[in-house]
Amino acid sequence: MNTSTQPRPRTRRRRNFTLRQLKLFEAVVRTGSFTRTAEELLLTQPAVSNQIKQLEDQIGAPLFEHIGRKIFPTEIGRELAHFSRDMFSRIDEFENLLDDIKGLHHGTLNVAVVSTAEYFAPYLLARFCAQHPGITVNLDVTNRNSLLKQLAENTPDMAIMGVPPDDADLVAQSFMPNPLVVVAAPRHPLATIRNIPIERVLKERFIIRERGSGTRDAFERFLLQQGERLHQSMEMSSNEAIKHAVMAGLGLGVVSLHTLEMELKLGRIAVVDLAGFPLERHWHLVHRNGKRFSLAAQALKTFILTEASTAPPTLPKPKRSPKSAPPPEHQGKASQSVLFCKKEPKNSF
Repeated sequence: MNTSTQPRPRTRRRRNFTLRQLKLFEAVVRTGSFTRTAEELLLTQPAVSNQIKQLEDQIGAPLFEHIGRKIFPTEIGRELAHFSRDMFSRIDEFENLLDDIKGLHHGTLNVAVVSTAEYFAPYLLARFCAQHPGITVNLDVTNRNSLLKQLAENTPDMAIMGVPPDDADLVAQSFMPNPLVVVAAPRHPLATIRNIPIERVLKERFIIRERGSGTRDAFERFLLQQGERLHQSMEMSSNEAIKHAVMAGLGLGVVSLHTLEMELKLGRIAVVDLAGFPLERHWHLVHRNGKRFSLAAQALKTFILTEASTAPPTLPKPKRSPKSAPPPEHQGKASQSVLFCKKEPKNSF
């Protein structure tokens, strides 16, 4: 008689960590500091440290490593952060679903936008919130790479950006023009010349966004199509920095027309009349493929797609000299001085 027995299935030890501990852990990863997390959550620093220590005991492995005075998540910490964000996103979806089932017209939405969109997104969301006072919208302004990472982790309900990558599992719908223009200081020699050829402006220094920026990618694709490339350039990580550098006379800049409303009204910057410009691009509303929208999220999506296009940006019509650009052989280096000049005509967005 065979008396052998089947091996018992392995019993996995249940780890009894709490949502509160995971919330604290996610905040420490995001802020990179126990002290800043304590300040943000109105706790003491020892209380945060104690909760993280208890979580590490439950996990059975360290979640952070100290390098100098900074802390970084370990490999296990990075994995836990990924699953924590996904879990809290699903909890938010469930709460929104509960609101929908109960017929409530309120909720909390998370919207992420690339930095260039910060010039119009708050006004767009303010109009939406005025129509839906029970809905709270959290807005995160970040760069393109960070926004794509958030979308991959399903953190925001939706995002506003330029053209998303083709290989991402995303749904993108265009809703408003995003023309790119070349700008100069008002006293720059090219500021009053019409229909300037691309080879002429490339004699100037350009101030451009960092690699990976949608604005820079679009400009470089345009140059490639013309068989040209930048010869002199400076990188800056924000539109504000580029505009100030242009106004200071450091060179020409490439920015979205959406970023220029104040400077054009004050006459502190001029749009260069460059052949082939403005580059016609569009803003896109983006979300994960298969994303389940709450009633509030669907209302915001519909609002953006239908209302934003009612007031697209338009190019200003400054007074320009009737002359065209002189031949390249007769052109010298542009002056880099800048003074306050007469006010440009009012720009309408």
